[in-house]
Amino acid sequence: MFYYLRLTKSLDIHPKHFGPKLSEVIREKLIAETEGTCTGKYGYVVAVTRVDNISKGRIRQDQSGYATFEVEYGCIVCRPYKGEVLDAVVTSVNKMGFFAQAGPLQLFVTQHLIPEEFEASDDNAFVSMDQTTRIQAGTHVRVRIVGIKYDPTEVFCIATMKQDYLGVIGSDVI
Repeated sequence: MFYYLRLTKSLDIHPKHFGPKLSEVIREKLIAETEGTCTGKYGYVVAVTRVDNISKGRIRQDQSGYATFEVEYGCIVCRPYKGEVLDAVVTSVNKMGFFAQAGPLQLFVTQHLIPEEFEASDDNAFVSMDQTTRIQAGTHVRVRIVGIKYDPTEVFCIATMKQDYLGVIGSDVI
């Protein structure tokens, strides 16, 4: 789920920042533009850990005065894989299933992938047949990823609770 990668990025820097603190400005801009973003290829960038190399700047030809720097950096990324088991928090429930959040990942569990012992209720929750367990917003669940869709700016997962050792966890049992 979490990996360390070395990536590169082009940054445009305004001429007012040229000087002795240029590397600090580049580092701050790199962190601001990359942390918390998602690329379909690598997943979510959780943290920039180090800046390895900053190239010599190339002045842009559009008469703006900006210079473009190629920055090599190390970062920690969150990229899910099929079959991975995650602990998540339910964010919303409807009759079709529920959405949950596991770190930066959004998951959807359809009603067909929820155990048969749960039924949809009128108050946006799934309730077990013996009325002892509820799946509602704020409930902690353990799920397994069965499908992943990678978009250029988002990763979306389909998950299941219909296997052994998956389901509601913690103190959400009534």
